[in-house]
Amino acid sequence: MSTRRKNRSRAAPPAVQAPTIELPLEGIPAALRSPLLEALKTIVRNFREGRWEPAELNGGKLCEVTISILRGVVDGKFPPTPSKPRNMLQACLDFEKADPARFTRSIRIQIPRVILGLYEIRNNRGVGHVGGDVDPNHMDAVFVLASAKWIVAELVRVFHDVDIPTATKAVDALVDRTLPIVWEVSGRKRVLRTDLSMLDATLVLLYGTLGPVSEQALCEWVGHSNPSVYRRNVLAAAHKRRLLEYDRDGHTAEISPLGTQYVEEHIPLELGA
Repeated sequence: MSTRRKNRSRAAPPAVQAPTIELPLEGIPAALRSPLLEALKTIVRNFREGRWEPAELNGGKLCEVTISILRGVVDGKFPPTPSKPRNMLQACLDFEKADPARFTRSIRIQIPRVILGLYEIRNNRGVGHVGGDVDPNHMDAVFVLASAKWIVAELVRVFHDVDIPTATKAVDALVDRTLPIVWEVSGRKRVLRTDLSMLDATLVLLYGTLGPVSEQALCEWVGHSNPSVYRRNVLAAAHKRRLLEYDRDGHTAEISPLGTQYVEEHIPLELGA
């Protein structure tokens, strides 16, 4: 092959490396840590695939593991396995009796009260809703997802004494980013739903990739024919709407919390939806 022909060949977009966040909750025994993270991953996976009812039910599992962790913190000895209390309401209220000089308000009040809300949705919101403009199962699942991620992020924050943004990024790093509609092949990613707009396809790709992604890679992955038009009409426009952060100097884009919410609530992430 001639040198000229080599120079004309199209290079594959650069690989995207996810930032490493070393906050694996090592202060919690593996017998409790593993089921906690597995419950969170299951909730996220079911939500992304539109399985609202399983997402709600697995919220109950996360509550039971979390309350076992809190009990271990307050008692000074973690239980060997997670267990369901006889009375979830009373078990959560009991944490308010813990010594405020030794335990933070998050441990005594805030996490237990979020557990109560999450457990109420799990137990007392049936699937047979009638009427309303919004599917209550989906609405409930949105609440379950947000509450579950908040609980785990708060545990990260408390156990590692870090700020909220750092704890949130740690949880995002722990969650499986695999999406049914995103296919990874030959160093590239492809959105398998061809009915999505360029903006929606871009947000899906950013949602499924932890950290910033180069604009060159994004343009290639969505199959846009004109990089300058893509930068102006998609990346810059989405940046203006705060759906993503577009770094013009670094030529990268990263999804924002608003963009994440948009993807989770408005874009079907499963095949055949």
